[in-house]
Amino acid sequence: MSGDLDKLRAQIDALDDELAALLQRRARLAQQIGALKGGAPAYRPEREAQVLRRVASKAADPLPAEAVARVFREVISACRGLEQAIRVTYLGPAGTFSEQAVRRHFGGAVEALPLPSIDEVFRRCEAGEAQFAMVPVENSTEGAVGRTLDLLLATPLKICGEVELRVQQNLMAREGDAASLARVYSHAQSLAQCQAWLDRHLPRAERVPVSSNAEAAERASRESRAGAIAGEAAAERFGLQLLARGIEDDPNNTTRFLVLGALEAAPSGRDRTSLVMTAENRPGAVHALLTPLAEAGVSMTRIESRPARAMRSALWEYLFYIDLEGHQQDARVAQALGALRRKAPFLKVLGSYPVAGA
Repeated sequence: MSGDLDKLRAQIDALDDELAALLQRRARLAQQIGALKGGAPAYRPEREAQVLRRVASKAADPLPAEAVARVFREVISACRGLEQAIRVTYLGPAGTFSEQAVRRHFGGAVEALPLPSIDEVFRRCEAGEAQFAMVPVENSTEGAVGRTLDLLLATPLKICGEVELRVQQNLMAREGDAASLARVYSHAQSLAQCQAWLDRHLPRAERVPVSSNAEAAERASRESRAGAIAGEAAAERFGLQLLARGIEDDPNNTTRFLVLGALEAAPSGRDRTSLVMTAENRPGAVHALLTPLAEAGVSMTRIESRPARAMRSALWEYLFYIDLEGHQQDARVAQALGALRRKAPFLKVLGSYPVAGA
């Protein structure tokens, strides 16, 4: 048996050496591409999406497509970092799901800048302190993030990517005995998402809402008989033990994030276009605006209405945030947008970008 193990390990060592050499070759090619770009952005969302789709399509047993894509995301990130240092603002503090979304999309070779509010995430990116911003836009159980929608209306930034993050809530503490916990810290939404689990397993523990799950983990790291509900990244950051994984009541709880920046993504082959528009305050106005989509054969994947507080006119009362299948450069989408511009009192294309995970 020892001889067989030695042979297999020798084969792995040889493959590792080959992989390391191939990674260096890839990195040198990335540097050559960066030189040819002449200062153009290193991050091209459509190109990265195409690479990840291609390598994921080649996945087979035993590594699943998701695992292969995750490895190549880090390879892309490291090579991109050789071309340009990238900074991304996000809603902090560190250790939150927003930071996890940054790492999921950009990989580890970026500087993630945590900020105290969504307004600051937008403002600091608009001011040029970072090339990109990561903002939450909707949750499958909690609905739309209204502040993000309001800020999208006025920002010059474009949506150039999206991330769909499975929100897994975990119970963590300094010591490994859940039954001894006297209190549990977490954000109010996370406590609500885990209510049934807490009722069953920790009915006597005090539930203490705090400003973020990262703050919850930080408090639990300083107190005895205190636990926190947060993501795994928070446990790693604050040295906590995971006492229970996946304790959220809805196993499909997902948050969608948007990547914002000054660049516009080119077509990737599977894209989404987001826009915001208004309708006149008269019967049938919304139906009339949606008709061009059907006539052009464009599918609408999402519509969200918001009071038009930022608009000063008596012509409209609501803003409609709409997601369409396809890129604004696609013929059918371009046709639909042209018709909408002629009918809508106000229309702003927020961006076209690769569909998350596609």
